[in-house]
Amino acid sequence: MSTSRRSALQFGGLSLLGAAAVGVPVGNAVRAKAAGTLGKKDIPPRYTRPLPILSPLAPAGTKTLTGPGGSYSVPRYDIVEKESSARISPRFDTRMWTYNGIFPGPMISVDRGQEAVMRVRNQLPAVHPLFGYEFSTSTHLHGSASLPQYDGYANDLTPPGFYKDYVYPNAQNARTIWYHDHRVHWTANSAYTGLAAPYIIHDEFEKSVLPQGKYDVTLVVNDCILDAQGQLMLLDNSHSGLWGDIVMVNGMPWPYLEVEPRVYRFRILVASIGRSYRWTLSNGAPLHVVGTDGGLVPTTQSVTSFRHGMAERYEVLVDFRGQAGKTIELRNLSNKNNVDYDHTNKVLQFRVGSTVTSTENNTIPTTLFDTNEVMTLKRSDATKKRYFRLHKELDVWVINGETWDEVSGSNFRHVQADPGLGDVEVWTIENKGGGWFHPTHIHLVDFQILSRNGKPPMAHERGPKDVVYVGEGESVDLLMKFGPHRGRYMMHCHNLSHEDHDMMTQFSVGMPKDWTWDDNDPVAADPCKWDDLD
Repeated sequence: MSTSRRSALQFGGLSLLGAAAVGVPVGNAVRAKAAGTLGKKDIPPRYTRPLPILSPLAPAGTKTLTGPGGSYSVPRYDIVEKESSARISPRFDTRMWTYNGIFPGPMISVDRGQEAVMRVRNQLPAVHPLFGYEFSTSTHLHGSASLPQYDGYANDLTPPGFYKDYVYPNAQNARTIWYHDHRVHWTANSAYTGLAAPYIIHDEFEKSVLPQGKYDVTLVVNDCILDAQGQLMLLDNSHSGLWGDIVMVNGMPWPYLEVEPRVYRFRILVASIGRSYRWTLSNGAPLHVVGTDGGLVPTTQSVTSFRHGMAERYEVLVDFRGQAGKTIELRNLSNKNNVDYDHTNKVLQFRVGSTVTSTENNTIPTTLFDTNEVMTLKRSDATKKRYFRLHKELDVWVINGETWDEVSGSNFRHVQADPGLGDVEVWTIENKGGGWFHPTHIHLVDFQILSRNGKPPMAHERGPKDVVYVGEGESVDLLMKFGPHRGRYMMHCHNLSHEDHDMMTQFSVGMPKDWTWDDNDPVAADPCKWDDLD
């Protein structure tokens, strides 16, 4: 492992656990009263403000692309990274750095097969006002099978005053994905202070069997810490993780949602930096899991609770039929190795009305048509097995003893795996250490969880995935097929404090071992441009 480190001073004095927290999480979750220094009267009230409903962003225009058949036009979505503010505490405006001035950023919704361009213009300050790093960004559409030059590679940076057009094929089956900043070594800070947003791909089958429109609700869940003036604090416990004492949904602390007495679909994205969740309903009713990171599950999984790590997405149906006039809460039972506070067990309140205005797709389907190839693969299809150990070495988090320093020090040529295009492999990812969990994200591909500690995967994760929760003492076997693109892609922990310090590596797909030129170089193939668009 390279000895050059960002060092423990990278976050300055903000690398301490919150004032009222009681220690590093080991074993079961640590419980404390509060994390920040916000006055008691300024703590956001629970269930007094409505849930902000995220609506799709309209295209701003078109972009002309060139393909094998010639030139063609696709929709273009304009995203501006800029400073803004949010009213988290009722008395303060909290400074944030966001997409289009809102948090979460604008939701993009497309139909499968509709290629699109997302133009990201960096109009942020030259340096981050809270953390002092140069405020370049790299936008990753998490869950998209994008070419390497549009995948948000950590070192493919767009500085303030520049823009980049990201081309997204949107060729995958219906799924809930998201975009967020992926700047090398500062992903946690940028995402925490506002650079995160949902992105939806629809297809005809999903539209025909699952709730749509106002009955299809996206929930972006994260947590934060505020100081006495209502400003964000990044207390990451010496790069172990951030556990806030304020839980927000769609940017609103502890909101409520008025629902009809019918079936609703909730797309739950955990955009937290270090907190995982374990969902349950206060009335004990089941949560019907119909979708995972990579789309619909083959068979609906009905559970009374399930754990949900950072960056994972789960689509669940909640049946409010027969519940008219009742109040039901989505609660968080937490997991091992969190730091919990007085109100982090509360998330969202449902207020069930008495009138149903539409009964379309108002059932709980049992079997769902599966269009994701990875769920049809078998272990015997794999031609190679690989092993990855997640652990801590000295002051950094590593994968097989290596950090991103090995990648950057090799001029971005070093890889830990080199499958061929179309190869099927089994990857074993193991976390032998206690006290930590690692939600591990593999770019480009969806995978099937074959086993967890030699046993079948948990019920809720029996669908296509791109993030796997690897708890302490856990070992998971993942089955995946590599494609559809050649090039270099990242793999990392999505506890973003771990990723930044320094649990990230890369693999290549379809690249010869002695390659001298990469048509899809993630940095050089289509770099950012000076922003003279206005």
